[in-house]
Amino acid sequence: MPNSKLRQQIAWEAARMMYQRQQSEYYRAKLKAAHRICQGWAKPADLPSNAEVRDQVQLLARLHEGDQRTQNLRSMRLAALAMMQRLERFRPRLIGSVLTGHVRHGSDVDIHLFTDAVESVGHALEQHGLPYTIERKLVRKQGEARTYTHVHVDAEFAFELTVYSASEAHYVFKSSITGKPIERASIAELRQLLAQQYPDLDLDEALAAADEQVDRFQIYQSLLLPLENVRQPLKYHPEGDALYHSLQVFDLARHESPYDEELLLAALLHDVGKAIDSHDHVAAGLQALDGSISPRTSWLIEHHMLAHGIADQTLGRRAHRRLREHEYYDDLLLLGQCDRAGRRPGVEAPELDEALDYIRQLDRL
Repeated sequence: MPNSKLRQQIAWEAARMMYQRQQSEYYRAKLKAAHRICQGWAKPADLPSNAEVRDQVQLLARLHEGDQRTQNLRSMRLAALAMMQRLERFRPRLIGSVLTGHVRHGSDVDIHLFTDAVESVGHALEQHGLPYTIERKLVRKQGEARTYTHVHVDAEFAFELTVYSASEAHYVFKSSITGKPIERASIAELRQLLAQQYPDLDLDEALAAADEQVDRFQIYQSLLLPLENVRQPLKYHPEGDALYHSLQVFDLARHESPYDEELLLAALLHDVGKAIDSHDHVAAGLQALDGSISPRTSWLIEHHMLAHGIADQTLGRRAHRRLREHEYYDDLLLLGQCDRAGRRPGVEAPELDEALDYIRQLDRL
């Protein structure tokens, strides 16, 4: 097999693994791809460059994502600018695929920040109501070890904020793909890029609209947290508080239908009204969730109490017939089944953050 053809096949296989998120590092993806293609050892000269793999990843993105990729890139660049403006005092610089335009499904928004106090970045994010986690990662390159500090923010898109010391603000970082200085943009440079790329866009209006938009997952969290203090009648809920119950129901629904975001949200949120109005928790919950859930999720929550009437045969025939004729009837039965089963004391249930993160990832998919 000619080397050029072999390199191309390895590049394509490595790109496929990276596009499907089976691998995140170029070098490891190339080694695994070479092992599969060559059924064993491959000569170093047969391995494609990082740039060749990246080009194949972009080809896959164009094939699978089409016009949606272009719309997604614009939204990600706007989100990047909004985040950079919030963190302006840390001299943010946008890097990576969102800047260059090489985004694919699941790409992060990568931003460099410069400060000697990582905690101040977290404080700034908290002021804007943005959940985050801090990761310190040891990386060895060319015999040298360095610990990188990443701040991960889950918002409309996934952000990876890499924090460097203030003295490195003018350091020239080099690409692991090309070996050349990486492209990066300040707030002013990104605004200029957006004006050039999207001349029909009213940038200030778009940013104002983004600032006014509340992350729906923050709404869910704010409604679910108070359920931990809602004690329920032991006769019907021996498991304890309403949050523990809701997380059990979510976990059971996830086992039955792991990719149905709307059903999983109904399972997780069906009792949020109990912390608002214990006399009519369904209506109270739907009012609080108005505008942040789909019509299907809303319908399931609205009728979830009737599912118990179906199970114990106390629901009237006419009411049952109307429900049976509805397109979401089978989903309602499943929700009711999970609701009744999610009442076991002492069983393991996911944490609230885990449940919300799972649904957020489904939303991105």
